[in-house]
Amino acid sequence: MNKQQLASRIWESANRMRSKIEANEYKDYILGFIFYKFLSETLVTRLRADDWTDEDLSDLVEDDPELVRDVRNLCGYFISYDNLFTTWINKGADFEIADVRTALSAFERNINPVHKRVFAGIFDTLQTGLSKLGTDERSRSKASRDLIYLIKDIPMDSRQGYDTLGYIYEYLIDKFASNAGKKAGEFYTPSEVSQLMSEIVAWHLRGRKEITIYDPTSGSGSLLIHIGQAVARRNGNPNDIKYYAQELKENTYNLTRMNLVMRGILPDNIVARNGDTLKSDWPWFDTDETKDETYEPLFVDSVVSNPPYSQNWEPPEVGTDLRFEYGIAPKSKADYAFLLHDLYHLRDDGIMCIVLPHGVLFRGGEEGAIRKNLVEHHHIQAVIGLPANIFFGTGIPTIVMVLRKHRDDDHVLVVDASKHFIKDGKNNKLRACDVRRIVDVVTGAKDVDKFSRLVGIDEIRANDYNLNIPRYVDSSEPAESWDVYATMFGGAPTHEIDAMQRFWDVFPSLKSQLFETRNGHIAKVAGGSVRETVYGNAEVKDYIDRYKRVFADYPMLLRRELVDDCASVNVAAKETELADELFRRLADTPLVDPYSAYQVLDDSWQQVSIDLETIQNDGLDAVRAVDPNMVIKKKGGKDVGVQEGWTGRVLPFDLVQERLLSADLAEIESQEHRLTEIGQELSALLENLDEEDKDSDAINEEGDAFVSAELKKEVKRIGKAPQTALDRVLVSANKLLDEERKIKKSVKDLRVALEDKTATVIRELDDTQVSDLLSAKWIDPLQRKLEALPVAVLDELVSKVTALDDKYATTYADVCGQIRIAESELGAMLDRLTGDEFDMAGIAELKSLLGGE
Repeated sequence: MNKQQLASRIWESANRMRSKIEANEYKDYILGFIFYKFLSETLVTRLRADDWTDEDLSDLVEDDPELVRDVRNLCGYFISYDNLFTTWINKGADFEIADVRTALSAFERNINPVHKRVFAGIFDTLQTGLSKLGTDERSRSKASRDLIYLIKDIPMDSRQGYDTLGYIYEYLIDKFASNAGKKAGEFYTPSEVSQLMSEIVAWHLRGRKEITIYDPTSGSGSLLIHIGQAVARRNGNPNDIKYYAQELKENTYNLTRMNLVMRGILPDNIVARNGDTLKSDWPWFDTDETKDETYEPLFVDSVVSNPPYSQNWEPPEVGTDLRFEYGIAPKSKADYAFLLHDLYHLRDDGIMCIVLPHGVLFRGGEEGAIRKNLVEHHHIQAVIGLPANIFFGTGIPTIVMVLRKHRDDDHVLVVDASKHFIKDGKNNKLRACDVRRIVDVVTGAKDVDKFSRLVGIDEIRANDYNLNIPRYVDSSEPAESWDVYATMFGGAPTHEIDAMQRFWDVFPSLKSQLFETRNGHIAKVAGGSVRETVYGNAEVKDYIDRYKRVFADYPMLLRRELVDDCASVNVAAKETELADELFRRLADTPLVDPYSAYQVLDDSWQQVSIDLETIQNDGLDAVRAVDPNMVIKKKGGKDVGVQEGWTGRVLPFDLVQERLLSADLAEIESQEHRLTEIGQELSALLENLDEEDKDSDAINEEGDAFVSAELKKEVKRIGKAPQTALDRVLVSANKLLDEERKIKKSVKDLRVALEDKTATVIRELDDTQVSDLLSAKWIDPLQRKLEALPVAVLDELVSKVTALDDKYATTYADVCGQIRIAESELGAMLDRLTGDEFDMAGIAELKSLLGGE
């Protein structure tokens, strides 16, 4: 089971198990148990690396102070043998909720003092919430026992284990957020927004060593983790990154620390704090006595945050807090307070990204004054307008603002990305191509029509420092207009034809083939099929050929980069390399949007990356592995895993069958085709019967199917000499149903045999077959989708020309003629009506109106 399947299974089971507990609360239980499992198994792994055996683990007792000290120095904490997660599992039905309470209390008193800030109180949310898992100790014990059995298979014993654990943790947080409504905003930034911010930050920090990053409203810690991962991909050593986090809510603060620790981040690189960011700024001191010794202002390479929107706060007196030198945010809206806090903590060469409500761009008063100061001091690098309804629990429009402490540039990049998203349930979602499109214009400071624009400070001054995005970037589609002349006389207006100039620039001769010019104002769409004209054009054919040549060797490149090197390819970095190559190839190809091609690559990469991780974890033999296909079924009122056949760990059965067992598939398809024919023949027999004959007991009440048991009785009665048309139909139907039963059994047997044969074939694949099948799974579909992109462009042109032709096909005179005909037909119908004197007077008046009198 790969990490995606495991995460999905855990979520489905956990969601069923939570019963009436709110998703926002239940996440604290399951994530807390996962974290305890992580700490327990990490301790065991480190002890084994220190030459401990499984038999030695029973010596882990709290009564040995020297042992406790050594283990605490090794891990940062101590867990006794009785409190290990594996011991809980081994207890089986004897495990009780009291075991959890005992273990959590013991953990708290056995933390290494050096790592108190990382681990102290980290299980408080879980400890205090255990009582909600049931109505009594017995039900609570069962609920906690179900939870630990649910998560026991999550791997946590290697770098790959950390990756899987991190994926599952993020997956669960995302799922709980989508089920938590407005409360989701307290702890989660959607991963796509985190990815957007992380790519901008990582670009700015490329090449640096010993990087510090800070999130003053850290929530689950996911935003910090995304930043760290993106920076590590570019800069190398993840241990060179130090994480600062602050969070107001205690349970969410615990979530931050758990998430950071479980990603394999060293405890020495985690500095987390529970407190009000605006009230109680860094640094803080253990005691007043050590204040002078430990004072060190916090300045970091990057600050990232998604603070609560427009919340109330208690502003300080003007001039009393260095963070707010550019102004004091209004009491009812702390947005700029968070922004100025973030900016204050930046190093001179640092960068920050903050998510804010759209209103901060244009609201006046104190906020307008702060915005003016930020613009005049060149702090704002970019303003990125996001789609509405992109965050869980709120549909308000939001922005990401990118700021720097020192910039020489006197422009602000304004980006309107509000139209670039897909629907995902109730929410909108940024795609990978949307994120890449934004990152490219921000890092390249690019002007892109209807998307981004570099705006000079003089223009912003002229607008009274209003940064409302539509003032600078018009991303709206032009309103549809109707040409009066073309409406009256028909034909396509030349100015609407010219609106498709991007196509005529590439296919100059196609315009004259598609349109016959009538006068200087309109043209007529040439006769014949628009599609055939477009695809038959010599320049179009050459365009398609040139595009195919661009990608002719792409499958070979992918096979070399992915298939031949699958055991060692750097999964985290490879997609970026392939994407850069994709953009290079499309640099000189007009019309095809390279970001559409990038999305095709990213969609394919989701499966490729999972397969690569599986191969690198389990070895190349994973491709030859066949696993039981487990499904959840109800047995005795309980959900039980039941095997239903087999599944390839990497290779889908249908792919192997298509490539290596086509004859077996053809036999099944032939018999299934015969089943379709039998169904049609049975329907024909019924259709040809009289309604009276359909009253036969051998036919159901609806008259659309034969009743098998009654049919057999009737055929037995008829014997070998059918007398009537109905008799002959029933005999024929019986033969067809007998044949159908035999074929269905045959198909079922063939499918079972094919599944067994497929499993055997996968286990016995040679190296060449393995490579060919991986190429067929990863590369062939990607290549087909890439080659379909120019076809989509040409189909768009066909659609536009056809729509333009249809738009003016009916003139105003045609419409008037149709109205006159309809009025005449209605008048004739009215002439045939009769009634009393009042009816006839009303009809006469209607006829008068229809006649225009």
